[in-house]
Amino acid sequence: MIKFENVGLRYGLGPEVLSDLTFQIKPKSMQFLTGPSGAGKTSLLRLMLMSLRPTRGLVKIFGKDATSITPAQLPDIRRRIGVVFQDFRLLDHLTTYENVALPLRVRGKSESSYQTDVTDLLKWVGLGERMHVLPPVLSGGEKQRVAIARALIDQPDILLADEPTGNVDPPLARRLMRLFLELHRSGTAVILATHDLGLMDQFDARRLVLNQGRLQIYE
Repeated sequence: MIKFENVGLRYGLGPEVLSDLTFQIKPKSMQFLTGPSGAGKTSLLRLMLMSLRPTRGLVKIFGKDATSITPAQLPDIRRRIGVVFQDFRLLDHLTTYENVALPLRVRGKSESSYQTDVTDLLKWVGLGERMHVLPPVLSGGEKQRVAIARALIDQPDILLADEPTGNVDPPLARRLMRLFLELHRSGTAVILATHDLGLMDQFDARRLVLNQGRLQIYE
């Protein structure tokens, strides 16, 4: 689903922040992306999302060369990728429910076709009583859960999550991890970026470890 061959990335004329990355993300797989702060995890996720283009090397997404994908083709490809950003990117004028339902509304689905799914998912992540609240009155942990629910609602082929459990307490982090595992078992490829070694140790998943822009893989 994702293929990198000898990929390098630099910003402007600076040194490479990612160097010689070669790996594949297979369908229905699950992996953690980890490494120290500044190692390049967010840059790597942005390459997978095609919001960055590589300086050198080959990136393929769903079999397509990322450098040849046109702006007109991007929306259809990105609909197959669920993303949880560290800054949440919620729309403050929409309720919790409306933020989660937004990807389905954009696709033209009727509310009657997704109302139950959105409601059930929000209950599952502990926001059943916050469905009609606007983001400015939510806590950081609640915003994180809204962002996760929004990324999952359309059952993407790939989920990219940047520190998805970083703003929640340990019990909820484990609960969210079970949700990610269920999504993985249902056929979604899951890539979770995290610093939490204790959390990773609880799950049997491949690890992509970045250090100073280079990648080591532990199966």
